[in-house]
Amino acid sequence: MLKNVAAVLLDGVHPFELGVVCEVFGIDRSDDALPVYDFAVVSAEGPALGTHVGGLGVTTPYGLDRLQEADLIAVPAGNDFPSRRYPPGLLDELRRAVDRGARVLSVCSGVFVLGAAGLLDGRRCAVHWHHAAELARQYPRAVVEPDVLYVDEDPVITSAGTAAGIDACLHIVRKEQGPEVANKIARRMVVPPHRDGGQAQYIERPLPKSRCDTVGEVLAWMEQHLDEEVTVEQLAARAHMSPRTFARRFQQETGTTPYRWILRQRVLLAQDLLEATDETMDSIADRAGFGTAAALRHQFVRALGTTPNAYRRAFRGPEAA
Repeated sequence: MLKNVAAVLLDGVHPFELGVVCEVFGIDRSDDALPVYDFAVVSAEGPALGTHVGGLGVTTPYGLDRLQEADLIAVPAGNDFPSRRYPPGLLDELRRAVDRGARVLSVCSGVFVLGAAGLLDGRRCAVHWHHAAELARQYPRAVVEPDVLYVDEDPVITSAGTAAGIDACLHIVRKEQGPEVANKIARRMVVPPHRDGGQAQYIERPLPKSRCDTVGEVLAWMEQHLDEEVTVEQLAARAHMSPRTFARRFQQETGTTPYRWILRQRVLLAQDLLEATDETMDSIADRAGFGTAAALRHQFVRALGTTPNAYRRAFRGPEAA
């Protein structure tokens, strides 16, 4: 049973990510008949810590020994986590916690601390999409999933950036104390108890650049004609190549196939139209080359893990859906 929770901090902690953990586990909501957790903020680097917000600091009387009694240890994000060194005592305590059956949770770049403790080896994990490539490079035995909000590889739970920490915390509550408790806490926080989709819908994906000029003109043409159905043979003819040579060059220079490239650009165009216009789903489907709203929805869900209507609500508010 989840009763004792500790958030362990390093100098340069990000207040929002710390606040997420404090809000879910550190507030007394007994007036709503909700569990009260024995919660503590623990420092791994002395009683006074700075944050990444100028002039704001954190002080706490609790040191690493407080982690020994925790059922859940949360590691919020902090400055330079992908490149800094961590106190060996902290890494030891995290490993001992997992060995004795406690859970560990990272919020955003806090996952790098878990990686340094060896807790990601052989496990799936989440991180803010901005850090995904670096996490995979530093910890090749980890299975980094850059498109999701959080990953539960019990006893290691990892979450993506900022608000995804809320999703992971509520997931833990739901798992330990049931959906009614998680829903009540979410209602008090005025947040959804569970969000649809993953962080794929928030990832910036600029237009892929070709590494040379062989297919550059064809890419530019494809981008301007996303609403048209084209074949590899037609594209190869525009590039003055055989279909086989064109397909090989396209793969070499873009890292994907013509079909997958144009499908991704259609999804990107649909995202732009959903964010910036009031056009109907049928109109967006037609302009983006999907043909029908049903086809748009199918491909959108496959690519981003959420529906076009949900995406529009997320970026423009409920009145826009």
